[in-house]
Amino acid sequence: MNKSKSPLRIFASYYWPHFKLFAADMFAASLIAAVDLAFPMMTKYTIEHFLPRGLFKFFFVMIAAMGIMYLLRMAFTYFITYWGHTVGVYLEADMRRDLFSHLQRLPFSFYDNHRTGQIMSRVTTDLFDVTELAHHGPEDLFISVITFVGSIILVFSIRWEMALALLVFVPFMIFHILRSRSNMMKTARKVKERTAEINADLESSISGARIAKAFTNESYETIKFRGGNENYKTARKFYYRSMANFQSRLDFLLLHILNVVVIAAGGFLIMKGRMTLPELITCNLFVAAFLQPIWRLQNFVEQYTTGMAGFSRFLEIMRLQSDIIDKDGAVALDTVRGDIVFTDVSFSYNNDITVLSHINLTIPAGKTIALVGPSSGGKTTLCHLIPRFYEIREGSITIDSTDIRDVTLESLRRNIGIVQQDVFLFAGTIGDNIKYGRLDSSDSEMIEAARRADIHDDIMKLPEGYDSLVGERGVKLSGGQKQRVSIARIFLKNPPILILDEATSALDTATELKIQRALEELSRGRTTLVIAHRLSTIRGADSIVVITDDGIQQQGSHEELLARGGLYAKLYVAQFTTTKLGA
Repeated sequence: MNKSKSPLRIFASYYWPHFKLFAADMFAASLIAAVDLAFPMMTKYTIEHFLPRGLFKFFFVMIAAMGIMYLLRMAFTYFITYWGHTVGVYLEADMRRDLFSHLQRLPFSFYDNHRTGQIMSRVTTDLFDVTELAHHGPEDLFISVITFVGSIILVFSIRWEMALALLVFVPFMIFHILRSRSNMMKTARKVKERTAEINADLESSISGARIAKAFTNESYETIKFRGGNENYKTARKFYYRSMANFQSRLDFLLLHILNVVVIAAGGFLIMKGRMTLPELITCNLFVAAFLQPIWRLQNFVEQYTTGMAGFSRFLEIMRLQSDIIDKDGAVALDTVRGDIVFTDVSFSYNNDITVLSHINLTIPAGKTIALVGPSSGGKTTLCHLIPRFYEIREGSITIDSTDIRDVTLESLRRNIGIVQQDVFLFAGTIGDNIKYGRLDSSDSEMIEAARRADIHDDIMKLPEGYDSLVGERGVKLSGGQKQRVSIARIFLKNPPILILDEATSALDTATELKIQRALEELSRGRTTLVIAHRLSTIRGADSIVVITDDGIQQQGSHEELLARGGLYAKLYVAQFTTTKLGA
């Protein structure tokens, strides 16, 4: 999104695809304003010409005309209420579509630093207030300007002194609105932030409800939520205090004092013989018409502060640019063999603590390379650099001699499959989750992938088979079943490069053996990187790489590393001894 454009210009650009409907809404709004302006003049003409002369037939014709006029006004009001809100919904949907698409393009680092509930708040709650502004804002402003200017002109045509009395209040009104707007905007934004925090806490607490119950910490979660709720309540109170100051002073200036001034000025002019009673009645009617735009402007200020606070938070996300994008001239990565080479690769998160420093590693096509070592040594980070989930700071990574920064992200990631310890399943059916590996796959291909992942028989035992719902994050399935569904998903994707990130470390021994067989089947003929803490599971790897905070310490086969001694041998002996003691 263009950062040089002002927020208002960007906001206005969303009206363009729906301009015809928006124009019709504004036209209906102008007719409402015309009716409001016509009524006082029709009343004045009736009182001055028909009643004094006894023209009662024309009087009732005028009354009928007024009734028809207000029936039409009701139709115009229906139109702008229904279609005006519809325009607002269209704009909200367009903004939400753009925001969601933009979120899909943001890198892992964005999600590392933003809580899910806070992001959801920007996609939902914030944009609802934008909808209200999108509908009522232009409409209220348009009607207000027409009614306000029209009222002043028509009162001028009756008595210029009365128009002047009305105009005296305009500078005070404008000053009050401008003075209040800034404070209201700040408090409205604070409310948005507190709402986002509550959503984030809710998302975290609901997702962790089972953990809270397991540790009997329900009361702690309740107290923690109360704190956030109190912060929200305080922010809301400050906002309403600002709104109360704004509305009460505007009421005093316009609703009360203005009526007193008009009656006083009109009475004075009648005493001087410079104004008639029908003219005073008409001016009073125009005061009511004059007040209509003021109330609309008051509503507009409230909608503007909340709507633009939400829109500014929308723009904050939209103006974030990913540093991981396709470069000009990027080519598709096709017919991949799977030779991967790290050359002098260094990486750090947020340019802070270095995680990988000057890594050199060659992974031949079709071979299985195991990465072992202490936690936080950079094993997972190294694997996440291959599909460019993060961007390297120095050096290069090539696949089949092509720098991964020279190929399109879509083609790069299409050729890489990842199986993680923490499996994520979408809240749908088992079939949906398997087909996520290749959305255009057939049912027979899905079933074949499930067979190869050794999950087909388990699925067929369920009442709904492949149509069985997995629940939130796959809660209705066991850990081993979820893992095998994720493996079936990769079988369906059929990538030439495979990353297995501690895929069996959280499973029991019997389930691990099943998963291990499925993973061996999956790895056959593919370039495979395996991250494992259980060293017994990677003894058959073509090469084992030992990584610590200081980089690559050792590399070789299982037998070579044991014979050589060093860190791998110590880790293996320690695990083997622990296993024997546990047995």
